[in-house]
Amino acid sequence: MRDHPRKPRRPGADPHAAVWIGRATNRAQWVLAAAGAACLALGVQLAVTSNWTSGVAPLLMSVIGCVAAGLLMLFGTLAFVNVAVRVDGDALEVRCGHMGLPRRRILLTQVVGAEFVPQVNPRQWGGWGYRWRPEQGTAVVVRRGEGLVLRLGDGRRFTITVDDAETGVRFIRERLHLSTSGAPTGA
Repeated sequence: MRDHPRKPRRPGADPHAAVWIGRATNRAQWVLAAAGAACLALGVQLAVTSNWTSGVAPLLMSVIGCVAAGLLMLFGTLAFVNVAVRVDGDALEVRCGHMGLPRRRILLTQVVGAEFVPQVNPRQWGGWGYRWRPEQGTAVVVRRGEGLVLRLGDGRRFTITVDDAETGVRFIRERLHLSTSGAPTGA
């Protein structure tokens, strides 16, 4: 009988790895992106096939309005369809969407604690996206579910919804030499 070592389920799941990678996806936002594409298509159709008799100004306003609304909806939702979190030896990096924008990099020297949160709800933050609330801090929320919260040295908090957040918290605590309670070991 052969003993096969277990491979991690996905990159970053190995607790002894040098890098942890977590991801989260929200497929519901594709519906909003489709609505944005429809608005954009309507604006193009109005510009190409319109024979309005009321003048150029109303037609121009309609076309510009549809195209602008479509582009805002399309790119605004595609930017937050998914999030990728990468933690290596010296920093945590968050990249949103397929282009990786917006992006945030937090040095682990600025982190004083990491916590697992079993349920982050977009309503707590005012919706999906890159959010800031004075009483809660900053967050990248792409879906409802588990997340991780970083406590920074200046008193701020940074929340990220990501799959397998508990493993990410353990990984960060190992890098910071924190116990499971979040307090430094040996203190």
